Amino acid sequence: MPKITYEIAEHDGGWAYKLGDVFSEPFPTHEAALKRAKRVALEQQVGGEPAEISYQTKNGEWRYEHADGGDRPDVGVEDSSVTGQPK
Repeated sequence: MPKITYEIAEHDGGWAYKLGDVFSEPFPTHEAALKRAKRVALEQQVGGEPAEISYQTKNGEWRYEHADGGDRPDVGVEDSSVTGQPK
């Protein structure tokens, strides 16, 4: 199962959570960004209905797959901004 880790970081004059190189909207406090990241991580765990999905890969190919709706990723939040250690 894939692992998704949101990170808390300073961004655009405030704090944000990010996945890879993509930042969320900025929050005024570290605590607010951390709270939202934890909420987003929990929402990632909610399964859905089975569906047929399609998406385009980086090289322009279209892929078609069946998603069973229960194959949710393992999600976490890493907050090394305060202590230097993941939480």
